[in-house]
Amino acid sequence: MKKKFRKNIYVTLALFLLFVLWTLAIKFIDVQTIGPRGSAVGFAALNGFIHNVTGVHMELYIITDWLGLVPVFISFGFAVLGLVQLIKRRSFLKVDYNILVLGGFYILVMSAYILFEMFAVNYRPVLIDGYLEASYPSSTTLLVMCVMPTSIMQFNTRIKNESVRNIIFVVISVFTAFMVIGRFISGVHWLTDIIGGIILSAALVMLYYSVSSLQIKNKK
Repeated sequence: MKKKFRKNIYVTLALFLLFVLWTLAIKFIDVQTIGPRGSAVGFAALNGFIHNVTGVHMELYIITDWLGLVPVFISFGFAVLGLVQLIKRRSFLKVDYNILVLGGFYILVMSAYILFEMFAVNYRPVLIDGYLEASYPSSTTLLVMCVMPTSIMQFNTRIKNESVRNIIFVVISVFTAFMVIGRFISGVHWLTDIIGGIILSAALVMLYYSVSSLQIKNKK
């Protein structure tokens, strides 16, 4: 168990380091004012080329924006589950360990979102309702790729029927892929925003997986 945990932590740290390096690269490599209102963008040649290829599809942006409520509702559902367990068991420590870890994970995800809203790395390639919004990392990508994989892990421990688990896995996987690809094609993010969201999500999910696997059964 310790060896596996150590390996998982190394992978987690490597992913966080990759995200830091990727973020720094965006701030310093090929930075040009190609964004709206002269906003500076890293990897300008690549981002500009990809954005010109995809174009802007606001309908897809609106669809993915509304579908972003799905992971929010799922998060709320697990929060309610934890609250019900707390009320029934009358002890915070008697709430399922993986639910407690999930709660801490959600706090980390929200903290990451707030951090990058306060300290913008770059801005969207389009104005939203006339405003220049921070776009790195893609918050929708971050939300979906953090909540949906961890929900699969939760369902795998709570649903006994293998067929049901497989169906849920396929549905969630398709939904996640649609959201990330749809957000990219919509043209409201630079390619580097999407990649940054994927890397940070992978690091956070790996951290959740590492910590949640540490559950120790009470000895009688």
